[in-house]
Amino acid sequence: MTEPTAIQYILKPHERDLGGFSVRRLLPSLPKQAVGPFIFFDHMGPAVMPAGTGMDVRAHPHVGLATVTYLFEGAILHRDSLGSVQEIRPGDINWMTAGRGIVHSERTPEALRQADQRVHGIQTWFALPSVNEDDEPGFWHYPAVDLPVIDAPGVQLRVLIGTAWGETSPVRAYGDTLYVAIEAENGASLEIPAEHAERGLYVASGEVEIEGQVLRGGQLVVFMPGMAANLSMRADSRLLLLGGEPLDGPRYIWWNFVATSKERIEAAKQRWQADEFPHVPGETERIPLPER
Repeated sequence: MTEPTAIQYILKPHERDLGGFSVRRLLPSLPKQAVGPFIFFDHMGPAVMPAGTGMDVRAHPHVGLATVTYLFEGAILHRDSLGSVQEIRPGDINWMTAGRGIVHSERTPEALRQADQRVHGIQTWFALPSVNEDDEPGFWHYPAVDLPVIDAPGVQLRVLIGTAWGETSPVRAYGDTLYVAIEAENGASLEIPAEHAERGLYVASGEVEIEGQVLRGGQLVVFMPGMAANLSMRADSRLLLLGGEPLDGPRYIWWNFVATSKERIEAAKQRWQADEFPHVPGETERIPLPER
């Protein structure tokens, strides 16, 4: 009789090269649209941007989701249509609720453009519960020093969002959420408890063995509900544990919009085309609506 396994899926990334800047997308995927509320998961970099250049993501809109940026290296200057201006650095959490609609830009801070700079991090979207789709937009910043850290032999865990290992992050969230950054040494071990309904583990770098299966950088394992999982590090590793309660129904995704219906997506497209979203103060450039 076959023993039950804690592994449900192993997802591989879709990679894109944005002019020397690599982005690996893990969610949404064909077998799994979301893990808990996480409906979008991008690993950007690591990359070196030459002096005099930088990231310049012009103003663009969002609806029906919350964005979170978590950096390993570098810095990003966030500006949005609420008037927020915030530099995010490694270990910080920026939480932006789009709700009925928000516009933001993401750029390399001017001071860092004077020399070569590295950028490396994770960008995620949380699909808002259906009752919160039309919430007022909002923005909150949490510096790294405010986030709980748990030290274990050969392992350090930073609770970014939600509750894990008895610690709770101060970051605003909707319902049960799990998001933990893990730094682990070669030879260390860690048990992932079964307390959250959905859980996934992303290997940003290194190698991890789970029940004889070796996962390497760029892979995301989705665990079976209700089963704990034992990890053994086969190299110094950087991991992201994510999940929480399942979505309250499927979502439609088009460009930067997430919604419970196609009609909401179409309405958002028409609003952006007609320049009816609020503007980012001091910025005139914006990304046009894609043709498809």
